[in-house]
Amino acid sequence: MTIGNTNIVGTLRPKLTKDELAWLKVELEDQRKRYDKIVQEQEALTPQREKWVKEFMERIQVRGVHVHFNIRRVVPKSEIRPRDGRPLQVIY
Repeated sequence: MTIGNTNIVGTLRPKLTKDELAWLKVELEDQRKRYDKIVQEQEALTPQREKWVKEFMERIQVRGVHVHFNIRRVVPKSEIRPRDGRPLQVIY
């Protein structure tokens, strides 16, 4: 059987030893703890993030955004999609 064979039955991955499985379990637990900590920190920033978004929306309606070099364009309120009430989604 070769790697390029499309008629493979089963898996090419070698079986893990008991020590490897134990190590993997510990690593997964540690990774989950780190992930949960990141989620908690990001959730704690939600009020500040909402404030940043509000300030940004006001700034682009007053000062505008750079279109090219020193040319600015003010974004009218009619072009800004209203918030639908869902929380901001942070991808990490």
